[in-house]
Amino acid sequence: MTTSQHPIALITGGSRGLGRNAALHLARSGVDVILTYRSRAEEAQAVVAEIEAMGAKAVALPLDVGRSQDFPAFAQAVREQLRSHWGREDFDHLVNNAGIGVHAAFAETSEAQFDELVNVHLKGPFFLTQALLPLLADGGRILNISSGLARFALPGYAAYATMKGGIEVLTRYLAKELGARGIAVNTVAPGAIETDFGGGAVRDNAALNGLIASQTALGRVGLPDDIGGVIASLLQPQNGWINAQRIEASGGMFL
Repeated sequence: MTTSQHPIALITGGSRGLGRNAALHLARSGVDVILTYRSRAEEAQAVVAEIEAMGAKAVALPLDVGRSQDFPAFAQAVREQLRSHWGREDFDHLVNNAGIGVHAAFAETSEAQFDELVNVHLKGPFFLTQALLPLLADGGRILNISSGLARFALPGYAAYATMKGGIEVLTRYLAKELGARGIAVNTVAPGAIETDFGGGAVRDNAALNGLIASQTALGRVGLPDDIGGVIASLLQPQNGWINAQRIEASGGMFL
């Protein structure tokens, strides 16, 4: 891995939710951050300011992970930011986090919904990782975000969980093919978390929250800090021997 004062992590969807939390955890552990946002530039700049207040460097770049045609230009923007802010030609960690939630029964899922999920959750991470590989340092890490829903089944998430199942398979193939460069690739699979994801149902619907808590061994629904800490930990130097693994962080849901 290229040496610099701080390692650099690129986190898609880092302006809000779990991505924001992961970015802040990484900054606290001495990692600089390039974060992406889709539309809310002011939210992204607020996260940049929080990171800089911790003494780390951060840059926010716009990116819609559902538009693979934009990836070459995005990779060039990353290259330019690395040169201007860090004096480097590469970064150390890629976290494929950005995503959307779609809740629809299998029989009622539209082709448009399915295609959007493919573009954001499967095609996007596949080709974004491909576009960024020349900028990813040897000895670096890739973390792909999946979901507990790839292990257990809840009605309404057939399409979403199908994409996450694909990401978990992709993780193993990336680990196999990138091993020669010393790049470790893993999956983090959160359980239900109190965020605004999917309209904030887990956070705001007391009945749903209570149901999930009752089916979780640790007796509560997850919080963003529960996931951000896991992501930051997996990117620490001492955890570099973990590779091609699915790490579920769900508090023990549906055991």
